[in-house]
Amino acid sequence: MVSKKDSNKARLQRHKRVRGKISGTAECPRLNVYRSHKNIYAQIIDDVSGTTIAAYSTVCKDFDGYGGNKEAAKTVGKKIAELAKAKGVEAVVFDRGGYLYHGRVAEVAEGAREGGLKF
Repeated sequence: MVSKKDSNKARLQRHKRVRGKISGTAECPRLNVYRSHKNIYAQIIDDVSGTTIAAYSTVCKDFDGYGGNKEAAKTVGKKIAELAKAKGVEAVVFDRGGYLYHGRVAEVAEGAREGGLKF
């Protein structure tokens, strides 16, 4: 009997490794992405003070439609950029959360760039 690899455990190890190299400051906070099968979540975090500056996801009340596709991810990226701009954030460092920079994670980044965030 062959044991199956725990993919979430592997992702968490990758995330921990990436987080050792990047961190968000007040001037340049961290844009964190988490994805589940049905939804996608994005937060802008200041790691120095340990606070979330802005957050948006497909489970928010003003989001309509299915949250598990690329269109939804791009919408989340644009909305998080809009919220960040309202709080005075211009530049962020992107934290892909241990996921590959592909598909929905890349669409969040693309949407945030279109919304005016620099990273």
